[in-house]
Amino acid sequence: MNTEDIIGILKTGGLDLLKGIVALVIGFFLVHWIGKLLKRNKKIQAIEPTLRGFLLNLVKIVLSVIVVLTAANIMGIPMTSILTLMASGSVAIGLALQGAVGNLIGGLILLILRPIKAGEYVKIGDNEGVVKTVGAYYTELITPDNKQLSLPNGTLTNAPINNFSRQGTRRLDLTFSVDYGSDLDTVYRVLNELAAGQEGILPEPASQVVLLKCADSSLDFAVRVWVKTEDYWNVNFSLLDKGKRALDAAGISIPFPQMDVHVKS
Repeated sequence: MNTEDIIGILKTGGLDLLKGIVALVIGFFLVHWIGKLLKRNKKIQAIEPTLRGFLLNLVKIVLSVIVVLTAANIMGIPMTSILTLMASGSVAIGLALQGAVGNLIGGLILLILRPIKAGEYVKIGDNEGVVKTVGAYYTELITPDNKQLSLPNGTLTNAPINNFSRQGTRRLDLTFSVDYGSDLDTVYRVLNELAAGQEGILPEPASQVVLLKCADSSLDFAVRVWVKTEDYWNVNFSLLDKGKRALDAAGISIPFPQMDVHVKS
């Protein structure tokens, strides 16, 4: 093989490489353009947000794989060689991508069973917030203090999920502790009037005021009311503030933890 043959091979191979690179650039540009086009499509926008986000991510992944395989073929890499390489390295690839595959399968499970949807307030493990989107690999939550959390879908399928929005209403439980010397009838009256006068409390199911526990230093009364999910925290803070003021006005003291020590000489 002389110098001219080597130069000819380099020219041919370099041209194929250049064509492959151009195909990659154009292909990924088209994938990005198609993704933006689908997002603006009215029929796509009518799809439920969770499903829409998952489908868009899935389309991008499939199109990206097609672009890479096409570019490899243009560069002169036979498809049979690529498939043989993928088959021979399937075990290593599977081990390396088992987390990604697990997340993808978890996303499919979340999409099918739909325990959560975009816009719902949920608690997953120690994390809670409003669901922004359920993607192909990650679910994004916006926390109450406006932080964005990305949770792997694979872990979500094995974690307990508390969905606070799905039923539309929630029961609010508050505990008020009073002194043992307090008049029980007065406490019941004050707390029942508190629940009856609070805005945002639903008439059904009916509110309850019960003696919850005879604790070491106090009598603990539970106030249980039902509210719409979106009113939960407003009613919670309002009842706490008004309850303290109402008990003070009625002369009902809220005790501090106490301990009596008896010394024997």
